[in-house]
Amino acid sequence: MAANAIDLRPRHPEKINNSEHPSPKKPSWIRVKAPTSTAYKETRSIMRDLNLVTVCEEAACPNIGECWSQKHATMMIMGDICTRACAFCNVATGRPKYLDLNEPSHVAEAVAKLGLKHVVITSVDRDDLEDGGASHFAKTIMLVKEFSPSTTVEILTPDFLRKDGALEIIVKAKPDVFNHNLETVPRLYPSVRPGARYFHSVRLLDLVKEIDPEIFTKSGIMVGLGEQKHEVVQVMDDLRCADVDFLTIGQYLQPSPKHFPIDRFITPKEFKEYSTLAFGRKFLMVASSPLTRSSYHADKDFAELRLARSKKLAC
Repeated sequence: MAANAIDLRPRHPEKINNSEHPSPKKPSWIRVKAPTSTAYKETRSIMRDLNLVTVCEEAACPNIGECWSQKHATMMIMGDICTRACAFCNVATGRPKYLDLNEPSHVAEAVAKLGLKHVVITSVDRDDLEDGGASHFAKTIMLVKEFSPSTTVEILTPDFLRKDGALEIIVKAKPDVFNHNLETVPRLYPSVRPGARYFHSVRLLDLVKEIDPEIFTKSGIMVGLGEQKHEVVQVMDDLRCADVDFLTIGQYLQPSPKHFPIDRFITPKEFKEYSTLAFGRKFLMVASSPLTRSSYHADKDFAELRLARSKKLAC
């Protein structure tokens, strides 16, 4: 956090669920090694020196060791306090007090220092801001492209609910990939993502394509929350109706006993089945595995995404 920031994060955060739900023991295919590499430490040092927040840390991502060892970090802009209280998320909920106007240039500097060919930039929800933080996103995108002209930019945004004109501000800044996660099936929204609206999120992705058909769109969901297979398939169909290009599906991992409970661990075989079903619905790119996350292997996936589009256009 910046030196003049007020840390509103609760020391013992109470999420939506009042009762505690101990997380079941992880199966062998979920376990990862603790980070120890020199490159991991260098990445962490760059983030600290530039006073940047990463979703890798805030969301307790299981892939942080692998990604940071390759100097791939996902920047989380607009602070580390979210105005929403999603039951699955490890990011602190509260009332943000300020917006760091130097943050976009710091992100651009970090991207240059890390030598990233592809960067993922996400944010907390900022319902307190008139445009939901859209202008801050746009400035960050433009500065990254200015500092590192050959770097492609992928953004993972909030839903900008009741923020008229916000989406247009971001699309005008020309991100290469616009990602907004649906997170789960519509039936579970009231308990998992109560501050959001499923069909608003689908429409957001649809509007990106209407405004600029050249921008790749992407969305992701977690499984293991109690959803049924036919519900996941319906989400796929809804996203394809919105012409979304790229789908990610990963295992939900409960950050703490206070968070939404894990219903079950989805097997690698089931993830492969979901991948087959998604490709059958003509997504250009699908990442479906227990450890899949929105930004996991995003650089390689983007290269494949562009190749898939070029092949489609050539047909």
